[in-house]
Amino acid sequence: MAAEPFDVSVTEAEIEDLRDRLRRTRWNEHEPVDDWSQGVPLAYAQELCRSWAEDYDFGFAERLNAFPNYRDTIDGLGIHFLHVRSPEPNAFPLVLTHGWPGSVLEFLDVLGPLTDPRAHGGDPADAFHVVAPSLPGYGWSDKPPTTGWNITRIARAWDALMDSLGYQRYGAQGGDWGSAVSGELGEVAPERVAGVHVNMGSVASGTFDDPTPGERANLEAVKEFRRTGRGYSAIQSTRPQTLGYGLTDSPAGQAAWIAEKFWAWTDNNGHPEDAVSRQKILDEISVYWFTASATSSARLYWESFASFRNSVTAPAGLSVYPHDITRPSRREAELRFTDLRWFAELPRGGHFAALEQPESLVEQVRGFFRLVR
Repeated sequence: MAAEPFDVSVTEAEIEDLRDRLRRTRWNEHEPVDDWSQGVPLAYAQELCRSWAEDYDFGFAERLNAFPNYRDTIDGLGIHFLHVRSPEPNAFPLVLTHGWPGSVLEFLDVLGPLTDPRAHGGDPADAFHVVAPSLPGYGWSDKPPTTGWNITRIARAWDALMDSLGYQRYGAQGGDWGSAVSGELGEVAPERVAGVHVNMGSVASGTFDDPTPGERANLEAVKEFRRTGRGYSAIQSTRPQTLGYGLTDSPAGQAAWIAEKFWAWTDNNGHPEDAVSRQKILDEISVYWFTASATSSARLYWESFASFRNSVTAPAGLSVYPHDITRPSRREAELRFTDLRWFAELPRGGHFAALEQPESLVEQVRGFFRLVR
């Protein structure tokens, strides 16, 4: 079928149901520590949920609908996507892919500069036609009813989507799961993917006998992440169904599950809202709540967690933000990205680059694709 225009919506009844559930939350006891070492502190969880119920504008749908939304059926599955065409006649097609716990909402601040650089003080030669799909099981894409929707199948679906939109040659960009899907796109459609830019380069660490100070620091950060930060992925990659019962039924549980990552993975001064505004955090949480996608999104870990570091042979660029989960050196990155043409280490930012440092990410994407477009 052809792509059909789509409007994201949330009803008053859905909002009232959320507020009612939040009012009836059965809170656990206060944590016996004075930091985030056991997870989201009770005081912040309660304040965030109070704000969600009483202060938040539930405007995420309106903010998303400011851009053209569509749905199409690809490989038997309904896929939601943004398609923002540039006014520039020679704009280059680019598919942006989000990750977990993100959504296409995280791209809203970069869509304008990417598609219309002239209007944002940039060079019109850097313009892109942007396609930003919701991953299967995320947002307003369908939830796969069977197994098999791994990153390779998603990459093939993205290639089919770009082809259906008339884009015979294009670039791919992403972070988190978007980095894995973007890298895989270069493998499944090498004749059509001009280049792959990622803002998360998950690679093996500790592989050299003569590590630099930066590589030693990254290795220690990786060890600490394995010790204290990988519980979520261990659960999502092994028991997504069991986890989902709690998150799908409890908005407080869903909010805490996501908000913790905005503390752990962002460039903040001790509080997640130092890096990302409360509205944007609640926007992301709301996407998962109102689409009831806690379980279906987690299943991507079950499908593909072992494939996160697949080799990338397409022309590639990597932008490393200092508070991301992993921060490889160039030579570490080259072990996975075998044709690495762009490598940059940025001074500020974390895992959610499009939310935390949109201007920086735009410049990184523009810079890399000047080499291959």
